[in-house]
Amino acid sequence: MSEPMSICHKCNEVIQQRIITALGKTWHPEHFACKDCQRPISEATFNIQADEPVCSDCFVKNYSGTCFGCKQPILERTIKAMEKSWHEDCFVCNGPCKKPLVGTSFYERDGHPYCRTDFEQLFAARCAGCGNPITENAIVALNAKWHRECFQCKKCNTPITASSFAVEDNKPLCTACSG
Repeated sequence: MSEPMSICHKCNEVIQQRIITALGKTWHPEHFACKDCQRPISEATFNIQADEPVCSDCFVKNYSGTCFGCKQPILERTIKAMEKSWHEDCFVCNGPCKKPLVGTSFYERDGHPYCRTDFEQLFAARCAGCGNPITENAIVALNAKWHRECFQCKKCNTPITASSFAVEDNKPLCTACSG
């Protein structure tokens, strides 16, 4: 009982000697070539495009994206975010923490991603009372923004909840202390 004949995927002729099996097909070694540059692929690793082999050089030149973070070709998993391509390791917070952002929510500013903490520290409005970022509702008064709990009488430190209040040295006074 003889073995079935192997037919080359490229030339459709019988393969008599050395054989390459790849992508579920058989090839003469000289015919296992890059679909773009036509040079035989001799490396152990190769890439695939349209179910055909592609050499590493052509893959980098013709198919790989460029990482927005490091500006190098992306040869492995690509992260798509903010209409850009990234290496998984390059998609990190642009703030001081540099935490990985893959699989998390993030904020965008000027084309760069940020984690929530760094985004708030860098870009959120600051409270005129305590100086910390305002991330929820704010009171707008005296040409500034305030946390609700920070908008308080400068004399008795009671939060001002009434719609009317007095002002002294550009700080709020409750009606009881202004009288």
